[in-house]
Amino acid sequence: MLPFTTIEEAATFVGRNLTVAETLWFNYSAKKSDYYLYCHNILFLFLIFSVVPLPLVLVELMRSLGFDKYKIQPKVSLSLSEMFQCYKDVMRMFILVVGPLQLVSYPSIKMIGIRTGLPLPSLWEVVAQLTVYFLIEDYTNYWIHRFLHCKWGYEKIHRVHHEYTAPIGFAAPYAHWLEVLILGVPSFLGPAIAPGHMITFWLWIALRQIEAIETHSGYDFPWTPTRFIPFYGGADYHDYHHYVGGQSQSNFASVFTYCDYIYGTDKGYRFHKKVLKKLKEGSKIDGARNGDSYYYPTQELKSE
Repeated sequence: MLPFTTIEEAATFVGRNLTVAETLWFNYSAKKSDYYLYCHNILFLFLIFSVVPLPLVLVELMRSLGFDKYKIQPKVSLSLSEMFQCYKDVMRMFILVVGPLQLVSYPSIKMIGIRTGLPLPSLWEVVAQLTVYFLIEDYTNYWIHRFLHCKWGYEKIHRVHHEYTAPIGFAAPYAHWLEVLILGVPSFLGPAIAPGHMITFWLWIALRQIEAIETHSGYDFPWTPTRFIPFYGGADYHDYHHYVGGQSQSNFASVFTYCDYIYGTDKGYRFHKKVLKKLKEGSKIDGARNGDSYYYPTQELKSE
């Protein structure tokens, strides 16, 4: 809750007239508690999990209209009922784990210094903090993901997420309840190290989940704007990891590719891409076929 009752008091505190964005923020948040504002995350996550994957559902149902050539695993097709079942499973986890976790984690947000007051951060400050959050989350998630692919971690926890060997948008948050809790740590580390405004925190949570849905889309669209982000993995990069499944020792990173490159855990994927290039050039490789879409072998490819 802001410590001002009027815009004039807020302007006096800031030392200038409020911007349009700050005026809107004042009008919305002045009489709302910080806890209430923080709990907006629950609504945002519900909307993201429910709405953002819907265009991908339509694309999956309309593959015959020209979308099939963008499908990374074209042999796999899910019905509307199968995709809706995935959504129901995600919502069950949301109600039982994600929502309650948001409700009880507010003290940690106050402890690290996420603020709700004025002035609002500048655009450059928001972009800089979001960049830091993505980099920190990506690095820590990489090592946790590698741990979850050890024998115990995979069999007891991570195998649930890999039930979808050909991922879909709704399957991005589909996971064991313990994995949901564990992967909340990397998401929290960035704001803990570089705390910012509540609006920045909202943007971080929203963008990270939207990115995960895009990565799990199962489609490699040439017009995806994330293609212009340096070292970004994307759907094709992560889809390979899902197809190989429990055997996979490739492509652990959640967002970028630099960790896999530095630690040598993208060799199978890079060799796989070389095979695809040879296929497109007309080479004959046992067990594979040439075509417009990608082909995955039955086992993870190793570099020679």
